[in-house]
Amino acid sequence: MADDLKPAGSRWLINLLIIIGVGLLGFLAYDRFRERYTPSVDDGGNAVTQLVSARLSGASSLKVASLTGIIQSRATDVRGFGWLRSDQVIKMPYSVDYFVDVSGIGPDQIEWDAKTETLIVNAPDVTVAAPNIDEAHRTMVETTGVIVTREASEALSQQASQNATNKAQKEAGSPARIAQAREQARAALSNLLTAPLSTLGHANARVIVTFPPERRRVNGEQWDVSRSVEEVVGGRQ
Repeated sequence: MADDLKPAGSRWLINLLIIIGVGLLGFLAYDRFRERYTPSVDDGGNAVTQLVSARLSGASSLKVASLTGIIQSRATDVRGFGWLRSDQVIKMPYSVDYFVDVSGIGPDQIEWDAKTETLIVNAPDVTVAAPNIDEAHRTMVETTGVIVTREASEALSQQASQNATNKAQKEAGSPARIAQAREQARAALSNLLTAPLSTLGHANARVIVTFPPERRRVNGEQWDVSRSVEEVVGGRQ
């Protein structure tokens, strides 16, 4: 009899856990919905300007470059069975940042050539952050149309913003821009590692930074790596 009760008790416990899990997911979903889509109001019921949420997170990525400029975006909205057409052209500043995850540079990615005092760093490739479209500082807004409804105006604004984001993302991720970002990252990582090398008595050391798409050969030379950085530091100590 007791054995017959065990499966029933197990099922009851599992069902309870499922109910709690579903309830928790529902609460989190509602909280996220309220955070993003429900306006905050004061005691009088008026919407206010305030921070809805703020989260501070740690980061291990080094910002190595930024692509900035002015972008032009065009949007079109058609309503009323094709009778109501409105267009919008806007110009606004934008920026796209490039990063290198320095947490991915460990002992296996750093090598030391004692003969030539050369530090070789096999770094992770640069990554492209999401574009920042500065709509608050638009330099031009031209909206045309016989009748531009509120809904059409909102649709035009959203479409223009999305088009600008897509264009900036495509430009930032182009091979030419990535190549430029790698050169900036090379210089940034070299400067970052030059100071500790100088402290260890290698003021004239050369730092070579490579990225995954690049070959191991640098300037036609193949470095004869003799000791790891840990061995060099240990020898100095």
